[in-house]
Amino acid sequence: MRLLGLDAGEKTIGVAVCDEEQMVATPLRTLPRHGGRKDVEAVAAVLAETGARALVMGLPLELSGREGDAARKARALGTLLARGLDDIEVHYWDERFSTVSAERVLIQADMSRKKRKKVVNHLAACIILQGYLDRGAEVAP
Repeated sequence: MRLLGLDAGEKTIGVAVCDEEQMVATPLRTLPRHGGRKDVEAVAAVLAETGARALVMGLPLELSGREGDAARKARALGTLLARGLDDIEVHYWDERFSTVSAERVLIQADMSRKKRKKVVNHLAACIILQGYLDRGAEVAP
């Protein structure tokens, strides 16, 4: 079963997808944030396109491991998605340093700042999803 990884920010949602065997995550795209129902519709369209059946939402914990404002906002979006999408489970994964890791990869690839800005969020979503997959437990179909 395919999963979507989401890196939700204030302005965008980075999206990644994995293969049916839940082995490899691949960056997909970045969606603009519009809030509420429009965000649900945008994610629903990607679910339909990819055939994914569950979401892995990045949870931006504080360095101490506590949930701050950013984590509460991510959970609010996750709740909105769970309520607005039929039969879609939402799982959360600690996303600390995912954007920093994505930036490092892009800098090492010698990508310009302008190009990095366009892809960093869906690469961060890929890092979140891959971390979730690497933990070794499958999400049941």
